[in-house]
Amino acid sequence: MQRVIDLIDNLIERIGRTISWLTLAMVLLVVVIVTLRYAFQIGSIALQESVMYVNALIFTLGAAYTLKEQGHVRVDIFYSRLSERRKALVDLLGSAIFLLPSAVFIIWVSWDYVSVAWRIRESSADPSGMPYVYLLKATIIVLAGLLIVQGSAEALKAVQKIRQSKS
Repeated sequence: MQRVIDLIDNLIERIGRTISWLTLAMVLLVVVIVTLRYAFQIGSIALQESVMYVNALIFTLGAAYTLKEQGHVRVDIFYSRLSERRKALVDLLGSAIFLLPSAVFIIWVSWDYVSVAWRIRESSADPSGMPYVYLLKATIIVLAGLLIVQGSAEALKAVQKIRQSKS
């Protein structure tokens, strides 16, 4: 079980660290857009849309890393007072009841949306906008898939903690 957890954690860690560099890219893109617009009176729809693309990639591909690092919002009013075993039980139930079904639901409801985008090779509605909108939309399914993978690892970690606290 530990090998599976380590494999998943390492994969998500690599993805998260790689994606984190997109934050710098997004800041640089905004600087370029503002400089071009206000210093040279040059506007670029493609550059403006690229900021949205990068922001979406950071969110969709970074959500599982945030889960791994325990960075998602949690209401700690009661959780912080629980024993390690009970925290693990809450984490396990949270993954099983909320996270994993939600991720499956995201795949289910977005499948047709993404399929249509791929079928028509959707691009920006603006003629000078970014192509490959269908690739960006596909990251919705990747988001859910990565959450399922990392959510499974988090559930396995909780099972380990529960087992360790029994002995």
